[in-house]
Amino acid sequence: MSNEIGANSTIIMHFDLKLEDGSAVDSTRVNNKPAKLTMGDGSLTANFESCLLGLKAGDKTSFTLLADEAFGKPNPDNIHHMDRSRFAMDTPLEEGAIISFSQMDGSEVPGIIRSVQGDSVTVDFNHPLAGQTVIFDVEIIQVDG
Repeated sequence: MSNEIGANSTIIMHFDLKLEDGSAVDSTRVNNKPAKLTMGDGSLTANFESCLLGLKAGDKTSFTLLADEAFGKPNPDNIHHMDRSRFAMDTPLEEGAIISFSQMDGSEVPGIIRSVQGDSVTVDFNHPLAGQTVIFDVEIIQVDG
């Protein structure tokens, strides 16, 4: 008898995350290492978690989440223009490059280089999937709690 996923369940699952055009974004199947998470631990957004509620071990299903339900819409306030001197000389400042920035609390946040013009570097701190509809395919392997 398998448990249904509830608010505090610990889950082991495979997932594939892809865009509407079918391009793969992330998958636990690539290295055949299923994800382990506890509902409410912050690994997934509330909308992703709500898709999992009620599922049981052995269930395979797919959810389509609109941008607002997945990673939100891009926020113009998360785009910053920075002086080139703030980057190390060996940092590749090319459009599309993802660079990790240290925050004051010591945590890291990724930024995407959107443009480089002279000494001005435009960095986008929105989630790379902001504004995208995503398809979330899951296979529940184990549910505890």
